[in-house]
Amino acid sequence: MANDEAGRVSRFRPREEDRLAIEACQRGEREAFDGLVERYQRDVYRLCYRYVNNHHDASDLAQDVFLKAYRAIGRFRGDSAFPTWLYRIAVNTCLNFRASRHRPSEELKDDVVDAGPRVDDRMEDDELSQQVREAVSRLPEKQRATLILKVYNDLTHEEVAAILGSTVGTVKANLFHALGNLRKAMAGTAPAGRRLAPDAKKTGES
Repeated sequence: MANDEAGRVSRFRPREEDRLAIEACQRGEREAFDGLVERYQRDVYRLCYRYVNNHHDASDLAQDVFLKAYRAIGRFRGDSAFPTWLYRIAVNTCLNFRASRHRPSEELKDDVVDAGPRVDDRMEDDELSQQVREAVSRLPEKQRATLILKVYNDLTHEEVAAILGSTVGTVKANLFHALGNLRKAMAGTAPAGRRLAPDAKKTGES
């Protein structure tokens, strides 16, 4: 697992087009932010959807994330990659939303494609897929955030740690416990021989 992550080109590496767009925004060129929105809106929406399981709320949250990012872009100094900074805003926005209210879940639209492996991609039964999403939604906040970023969004341990402001060791521990809790919650519901998530042992390797 570690070798796979080390060999993979990070999607959060510094990008020249991001830097130029950010500098233009900081000079007051508002239209430059449109390129950043276009580049990252799909990933931000996916992240928001995984938190709320509702298309309408996810769309509203994604818009809120970019509004907050636009208002704060003048304070961005490049200490982290732009998507790391943006995902951090998205996670905090989703956490605040979940703390304030809850909405019924709905099925993910067929035309929405996730960036990485999805737990429910491995499920053929729609009802079981819904149970997986509900089980994920009941995980403790840190475990859910780690699972969403690592498994659904296919980020490296280092990227998840940067977004959540934690260590790689903490990310691995939270992911291990999240997968264990998910298996317990789904015990008896998965068809024989079908895994609910990547093997916890492999996922926790360094």
